[in-house]
Amino acid sequence: MKPSVKAALLSALVFPGVGHIYLKRYATGIVLIIVAVVATYYLMANAVHIAFAISDRITSGEVPLETTAISNLVEQQTQQVTMSSSVTTWILCIAWLVGIADSYRLGLKKENQPVLSAL
Repeated sequence: MKPSVKAALLSALVFPGVGHIYLKRYATGIVLIIVAVVATYYLMANAVHIAFAISDRITSGEVPLETTAISNLVEQQTQQVTMSSSVTTWILCIAWLVGIADSYRLGLKKENQPVLSAL
């Protein structure tokens, strides 16, 4: 498999930045990994916060233990997603796409370099 395809697949299917690490572009890979990890952490922390808020309202008796009531509460909470969550989602998507496209570009560049043999 060509390095460009392998690097792009690593970035696409494993995690953003992994293709860069494969191509020995450590600084770029680490930056992409850090951005993706921070964005993922923020989104997961926000989801857990919403889940705990919903479970607290259910256990306190504020919301009846009925499927429709809980479903309405979940829908209401998810509609109130903050602007920062939307921005964070976009940042994660952009980091992923940049990781795929740039690792493919760097892989093509590596493939087209002439191989110097030792004399």
